[in-house]
Amino acid sequence: MIYAVGVLEIKSIPIGVEACDDALKSSGIRLLSAHPSCPGKYEILLTGSISDVQTALDHVQQKFGHYVLDNTLMGRIDQSVIMALMGAQPEAPHGALGIIETYSAASIIKAADTAVKTAKVEIVDLRLSRGMGGKGVVMLTGEVGDVTAAVEAGSDYAIRQGLFSSKSIMAAPHAELWEHL
Repeated sequence: MIYAVGVLEIKSIPIGVEACDDALKSSGIRLLSAHPSCPGKYEILLTGSISDVQTALDHVQQKFGHYVLDNTLMGRIDQSVIMALMGAQPEAPHGALGIIETYSAASIIKAADTAVKTAKVEIVDLRLSRGMGGKGVVMLTGEVGDVTAAVEAGSDYAIRQGLFSSKSIMAAPHAELWEHL
């Protein structure tokens, strides 16, 4: 069972690998993902109890602070966000389409979590930084009002963090577009 998710973005790949190793050795956590990302960053996703994940994040911040670009701890993360992170989200119905783009992986995960907890929407896709210049993007679907509320809530989170890039809401995307998302 996943209790909490911690995300670290390190601005150096070698230091990122070292920070990941130190995080894993600092507390009883598990590694969900660790990989280089654009542009020359290293992303680490950790899971475990809230206190263990917080201990690992604090340890990395203390030891590698000037290399840490972004980090976040999310307790009680919505199951649909976890599924999307693992690439296992179910086929979502085609309703309105809302898209949020941020400047970091950590901020898009939190924006996605905020969005799905705000309104009745489903995640179509959640992408973290690879091939996108370090940005993150989440695509949501549902009724127009729900998608609008979710996109606004997720975007507001990213704006408050100073990591918002852009957003879009389409009431009725063309059927052919859905085939390519």
